[in-house]
Amino acid sequence: MSGPLASPDVIEIRGIRGFGRHGVFEHERADGQEFVVDVRLELDTRPAAASDDLADTVNYGVVAEQVHQAIENDPVDLIETLAQRIADLCLADRRVTATAVTIHKPSAPISVPFDDVVLTVQRRAGESS
Repeated sequence: MSGPLASPDVIEIRGIRGFGRHGVFEHERADGQEFVVDVRLELDTRPAAASDDLADTVNYGVVAEQVHQAIENDPVDLIETLAQRIADLCLADRRVTATAVTIHKPSAPISVPFDDVVLTVQRRAGESS
């Protein structure tokens, strides 16, 4: 018996690192920098638990590879654009009902001491981007 859960199951992949050339400044495009991404996938894992079959759940190894490719390819100006791109790929799997994508840009061009710039977007399946 499968249906909506009161609290969805969650798969999280944290700390996916990649070298990207995202940013509005020329030096960000020319030099690049490390980006770190965390993704949260909401889904019903009961079918996979019952079958013990990878085909019945989201393959987080594949998701991690897709996120890594998104970090390292097709530069964009804003991390908001990158986050939306990653959210869209997470929601491409019909089993994922919602996602949260967090982009860390620890080497952002800021003129004062700081630890990190972080953006989190949350998206639900069926919402238009």
